Amino acid sequence: MKLMWVIATMIVAVALQMTLARYTVGGRWAFDLVLVGVLFAALQWGPIAGMIAGTIGGLTQDVLDNGIVGVGGLVKTLVGFAAGAVGAQFVLARPSARMMIVAIATMLHRMLLYGILAMIKQQWAALPWAAMLWETGINTLCSMVAFYAAEALPGAMARGRASRRSSLSRRQW
Repeated sequence: MKLMWVIATMIVAVALQMTLARYTVGGRWAFDLVLVGVLFAALQWGPIAGMIAGTIGGLTQDVLDNGIVGVGGLVKTLVGFAAGAVGAQFVLARPSARMMIVAIATMLHRMLLYGILAMIKQQWAALPWAAMLWETGINTLCSMVAFYAAEALPGAMARGRASRRSSLSRRQW
């Protein structure tokens, strides 16, 4: 059952990334909703779910990005496992704790990605710190929305079903 939720999370994350990436202003707004989906899966369902989500999301993003296939999958898998392991060890019920994990994981993801690409290409590119900070902020806000929606949605659906049932029981035939 968890695997279905992980796959559904990654499908939504990849679809949102592909849809919203074209609306960024001149490429200045960097965000990685696939990474947000990986971290969401890792913090919701544990390190194994984070690894599976990282592999699926990273490889899918690599194939669609026309870059070196496998680098993004490897980095997202490592970051997903690490975030899931941290989430399993500590109680991350408060939104501030989850947001801190997402922010740290986003920075770690970007630095690992630049490091692996530098080893492959045999040249070190300068780290764009301003773009990394913007990406961290946007990813953190998106994760906050995702976690809030995940907590609020089941309750809202239950209230909707209860109100429909109570309105039907009051009808007089």
